[in-house]
Amino acid sequence: MTTQFEILKVSRGLVIKKIEGLTHEQLHKIPEGFKNNIAWNVAHLVVTQQLLHYKLSGLQCLVPDELIEKYRKGTSPSEEISPEDFEEIKELLLGLPDTLIEDYKEGIFKEYTEYTSSTGFVMTSIEDAISFNNFHEGIHLGTIMTLYKLV
Repeated sequence: MTTQFEILKVSRGLVIKKIEGLTHEQLHKIPEGFKNNIAWNVAHLVVTQQLLHYKLSGLQCLVPDELIEKYRKGTSPSEEISPEDFEEIKELLLGLPDTLIEDYKEGIFKEYTEYTSSTGFVMTSIEDAISFNNFHEGIHLGTIMTLYKLV
């Protein structure tokens, strides 16, 4: 699992590096043909990781329910994220992988509710979810990179 954890951390570092220096307006711009923006994608990464790893393991997510409701699968931006709140989301983006690693090593992921993603990938364990989440994060990193070119 060490490699999977490293992939997650590197991917999130790339997201942060890509968005450095963008203005509030750039982070929230939805280009023609898109249904979301860079800020939504960043928050969505935080939320999805929590749902796939913690909620489906029967554990409490480490982010507020309000964040989950706004940025889970099937949502789109309904309001701009304040600069202060976006800083907190970026801190979660960078910090939660370390918490996941610690929790995994401590063995807290004892059960897992089977889940089929919208891509058809079936997860039956935390290990499946960690691997799939990396795939999911790669998709959204690509989206962020595309949006970056358009804002």
